[in-house]
Amino acid sequence: MDEEQQSPEQEPPGDGREAGHAHGPLAGFTVGVTAARRAEELGALLERRGAVVQHAPALRIVPLSDDSELLAATKELLHQTPDVVVATTAIGFRGWIEAADGWGLGEELLTRLRDVELLARGPKVKGAVRAAGLTERWSPSSESMAEVLDRLLEEGVEGRRIAVQLHGEPLPGFVEALRESGAEVVGVPVYRWMPPEDVGPLDRLLDTTVAGGIDALTFTSAPAAASLFSRARERGMLDDLLAVLGHEVLAACVGPVTAVPLQARGVPTVQPERFRLGPLVQLLCRELPARTRTLPVAGHRLEIRGHAVLVDGRLRPVPPAGMSLLRALAHRPGWVVPRAALLRALPGTGRDEHAVETAMTRLRAALATPHLIQTVVKRGYRLSLDTPNDCAP
Repeated sequence: MDEEQQSPEQEPPGDGREAGHAHGPLAGFTVGVTAARRAEELGALLERRGAVVQHAPALRIVPLSDDSELLAATKELLHQTPDVVVATTAIGFRGWIEAADGWGLGEELLTRLRDVELLARGPKVKGAVRAAGLTERWSPSSESMAEVLDRLLEEGVEGRRIAVQLHGEPLPGFVEALRESGAEVVGVPVYRWMPPEDVGPLDRLLDTTVAGGIDALTFTSAPAAASLFSRARERGMLDDLLAVLGHEVLAACVGPVTAVPLQARGVPTVQPERFRLGPLVQLLCRELPARTRTLPVAGHRLEIRGHAVLVDGRLRPVPPAGMSLLRALAHRPGWVVPRAALLRALPGTGRDEHAVETAMTRLRAALATPHLIQTVVKRGYRLSLDTPNDCAP
């Protein structure tokens, strides 16, 4: 998985505040974090740039030393040495060696690996291989399993025994292509993804996302995305989740492998050019502000974000009810929106239009800027838009 390709990285230069954003480029946005690993690091990077973070691990990792399948696969490879071993992730390869040490098989495994054609997917995996005192035969610079597959097929795999370190889930396309070409493939399940023991945080994240309280969901592994969809399906809310992911909520993936389960369901995704946490956060710092709407209102510049508003660049947190009213007014800026329509926009199903007046009072107080919202007697409310040409529906 893309998550497993990462290694400790330095903080990207600056946090977005030096360009006049005293509040941080992600201020006013709420970002969901589904990662099981390095979630605290990702959350800290996001919060440092002003985001509100809601963390809900969508999966958990079975400890390597407790995985009987890995032990069985290791013993099989020691009994019958393969011709080729493909190491696919750095953390997985390190964990395999550490687990073998714990079982008293470490030295024997390293001896076997020195005698085989060892392929390492990408620079990070190559570093883990060399840290174990081994030398890879070949490694692609692209971290692409497709390139590894091409290399093997060009060499010819018929009659060869190939061990493939799995990512935590099967690699059907890769494995099937090798088997169809005549190879005997042995999977090495170095770690396994499982649903979280406590699904409460994940359920809360799903509820908040479907209710419109999340601006972006981050994914650092494909199993996390698959687990989120699985839980949503169990709760009967998969269609609602897919609907918001297709429009209101930005799906940000650390790399193309992670994006596969989302794209398979038609969810558009964004990905950084470098498959690391820092670039992922930098991508969000560009993408989320670019999705906001900025309006010239009553001589001021109004930028509407997830749970806050920028008024002339100054951050103004707004209660959820107030944000609902503001979005309804901004949908047709400059036009009068009747109280009945605003009532329907408020959370809940109340019928008392007094709730609109109460929420409007709080909204105006939160904005702390007079005359942004005009009361039109006996009709409703409107944004005091400066440019008449922008008032067309």
